[in-house]
Amino acid sequence: MELHVIIPDFEVMFSQIMDFQTEKTSPFWSKPLFHFYPQLDEPYALSLSFADRKRYFEQTLQNVYEELRPTFQQKAKLYQAYWETCKPQITAALSEAFGIDCGELLNDMNCQVSMNPISPRYLKERTFTIFYLNSEKGMMGLSIHEIIHFVWFLVWNRLFEDSYEEYETPSLKWILSEMVVESIMKDERLSSINPYFPRENGGCIYPYFYDLVVEEKPILDTLDELYRSRNIQDFMKESYAYCLAHETEIREHIRRSEDNF
Repeated sequence: MELHVIIPDFEVMFSQIMDFQTEKTSPFWSKPLFHFYPQLDEPYALSLSFADRKRYFEQTLQNVYEELRPTFQQKAKLYQAYWETCKPQITAALSEAFGIDCGELLNDMNCQVSMNPISPRYLKERTFTIFYLNSEKGMMGLSIHEIIHFVWFLVWNRLFEDSYEEYETPSLKWILSEMVVESIMKDERLSSINPYFPRENGGCIYPYFYDLVVEEKPILDTLDELYRSRNIQDFMKESYAYCLAHETEIREHIRRSEDNF
């Protein structure tokens, strides 16, 4: 298991930023950009047509990118060194959780240092982004989250033999994968190096899952009980069946939470 920390060029970063600035993007995803970049005038930007807004973003953020180049380089070195320190215990914990030897897998993972305050992942490319303002400890907490997804869907794909195209938002398979991270993260070897764990420290999953109640019980409690009483393959089957049976209320809760952000 190897993670390579890289610095993409501006065009790559900007394209990823714009993925969360479309006309249909909810405020949950779009507003953080304005919070972290006061150089962007939010009322002015939102008054523009989408094409003009994109040009405005690009011109402004290009200048910010150039100013931040030394910081990106510094963070990349810190992130890479800290990964090497933590890799043995992460590998051991995930090997046990998923019943496979992770030491022989995923040697081509990439972590992109990014301007994007949203940190998308790209499963097929085994790539994820980390917002450059994270410390090396914050980077590690977020990286573990994404690496869990990589291993989860590797095992999931072998079990169900479906398509990786089904694993991204807004698929229910994506929703389930986001919820189960907390149970897997409870392993001391992982939680001890995640500054966002437990929930009181910010949490390691989307916050709207914490108050998602199904059948008069927090869904995370139900999933955790399943996880701790079954092997990983049976857990995948039964947790997904549970989510399918309650898909409407799960999706409605997420919609309300994102719209009211």
